[in-house]
Amino acid sequence: MTCYDLAFRNRGDMPLSEGHLFPGLLVNYMDRVSPSIRSRIMGCIRGKNTQPELRTRKYLYAAGCRYRLHDSRLSGCPDLVFATKRICLFVHGCFWHGCPKCSDGRRKPKSNRDYWLPKIQGNRQRDRQHVSDLRAAGWTVLIIWECETMDVKNLERLLKTILRKRTW
Repeated sequence: MTCYDLAFRNRGDMPLSEGHLFPGLLVNYMDRVSPSIRSRIMGCIRGKNTQPELRTRKYLYAAGCRYRLHDSRLSGCPDLVFATKRICLFVHGCFWHGCPKCSDGRRKPKSNRDYWLPKIQGNRQRDRQHVSDLRAAGWTVLIIWECETMDVKNLERLLKTILRKRTW
């Protein structure tokens, strides 16, 4: 069963209120699925080939840019690497990396705050360290946020920035 099936299948047999049992587990009234299924769904969330990343890649590829994907030799494993121009591009998810530009990034989780707030803060700290490491190695680092990939004007601005950089 795929994560899509777990999240979106017919829920006619699922308990929706506290006190009902689902495969031997008490279901939280705030969630529509059991903790074990929620764990499997969350386990399917990956950091590569996300929708904002695919949107960005498709636009840049159609414009003639060629790049390497997820180069693990570089700090932070950038989403796109333009090696001849020494440019690294990160496509950050607004919630996961704390985007300062949109409501998703500024929103604070209401449940399990003791886990999520340090998690997001740790992501931001790690992002700053990766950017610092890459710049120290002579790379230009660009970041585009998930919310920015929705607007073609932002993708055009990104493309112009990449094309303006001279090759070595």
